[in-house]
Amino acid sequence: MEIIERKENTLLGRVEITFTLNHSSAPTPSLSKMIEMVMKLEPGSKKDLIYIKNVNTRFGMARTNGLALIYESEEYANLEPEYIKLRHEIPEESEGVDE
Repeated sequence: MEIIERKENTLLGRVEITFTLNHSSAPTPSLSKMIEMVMKLEPGSKKDLIYIKNVNTRFGMARTNGLALIYESEEYANLEPEYIKLRHEIPEESEGVDE
C-alpha cells in the first residue's frame, strides 16, 4: 500500500489517507485486509476507528485506489453515516453464505 496523500483534518478529528494498492496476481483485498494495512501505516490507530471509503479498482488492472479515514475518538467517528458504519460491522464470513 502506497500513500498518495496524507491530510490531518483537525476540525473533524481524523487523518485522511488517499492510497494506491497494487495487488498483482491477487483479487482486490477485502475491507478487513485494507484496514489492517492502514493500521500498519498509521501506528497507534484503532481498528474500530478506521473507515475505508471510495475504493475503486479499474477493470483489468491490479491497482486499487481508495480513501481511509482514521478517527481520533468514537465521538468523531459518529460523524460517519450509518450505512458506512454498518458496512464496516459485517463479518466477512457471512458474505458468501447461501440462503
